[in-house]
Parts: sequence; C-alpha cells; structure tokens
Amino acid sequence: MDIIAIDEAVFRMINVDGHHPFFDFLLPFIRNKFFWGPLYIFALSFILINFPKKGWIFLLSFGICVSLADSISSQVIKKSVKRVRPCKKVPLKNDVKLLIRCGSGYSFPSSHAANHFAAAFFFIFTFGKRYRRIIFPLLFWASIISYAQVYVGVHFPIDIMAGGILGFLLARFMSWLYVRFSESHDLKISF
Repeated sequence: MDIIAIDEAVFRMINVDGHHPFFDFLLPFIRNKFFWGPLYIFALSFILINFPKKGWIFLLSFGICVSLADSISSQVIKKSVKRVRPCKKVPLKNDVKLLIRCGSGYSFPSSHAANHFAAAFFFIFTFGKRYRRIIFPLLFWASIISYAQVYVGVHFPIDIMAGGILGFLLARFMSWLYVRFSESHDLKISF
C-alpha cells in the first residue's frame, strides 16, 4: 500500500466512517476564522496592553510569520503540487461527507494547518519558556482546527501534516529572527 492509499484510507476513517451529529455541528464552526475572533482580539489586546511599545514588533513578527505560512502554502506549494481536494477527487468525492463548501483551490498543503500551527508555534517559541501552560492549549487549538479540515471533507491527513510542518518551520525561523532583532534593538518583550 502506498502513501496516497494510506492517506485516503485515514481520510475515509475520519470523514466517511467517523461522523457524529455533535461534531457535524461543532467542527464546521471550529475551522471558521470568525469563530476564533474573540481569542484573536484577546491576544492582540493582551500584547498591546502589557507591552505597549515593544508589542508592535512582536505583532509585526507574528503577522509576517502567519502571512508567510499562508502565502507559501497557498500561492507556492499548492499551485506547484496541484493535489485535488478529497471533495473533488473522483471516485472518492461520491463518498465524502462534505459539511462546508468544497472550495476552488488545491488541497496540499492545508493553509489552515500552516497558518494555525505557525501562529501556535510562534507563541510557543516566544512565550513558551516563561508561560509553559500555554503550550498544550495552543497545540490543541491548532490541531483541532486542522483535524476539522479533514472531518468536514476538504483536506487529506497528509495535507494537514505538511501544513503543520510548514507552520512549525516558519514559526521557528521567524521567532529566531524576532529574538535576534529585538534583543539587538532592546525591543524584546521581557517576561
């Protein structure tokens, strides 16, 4: 069995065989960016209230990190790989339990996974040493949003894994740049 066959088999376990009415209701919301609006507002406010001058450099670095994750995943990799979404792949699309609109773009990698893992890991790499309690919730947050992408029928599991890896690598690099730049200019947020 090749990797694509395994990927499709795992997709079927999650999307076709693994449905429950409660998750059919909840997971389309979980993957929606507007659902998390209060969390984003809280994080933005927390940074700007607690670090009014230095927080802007942190938020700029964070924004660049997530923007890079989104651009590289959607504009570079997806357009190069051109993997068809499960909700459009023949004959699989006849079995897919699609809970949202399928989308017009390609599947590999998941931009949702890349963006959310980039966000989570950026916070972990910058705040995680001091605030260890944020690590698990952030990883769970990015993971559940990513899992929801498979559950609702728009991504394969490998799309999620690739997006997560991309997000991790970009967050590692951008957090390193943030620390180096902010320390050399005395702009690092002190915890």
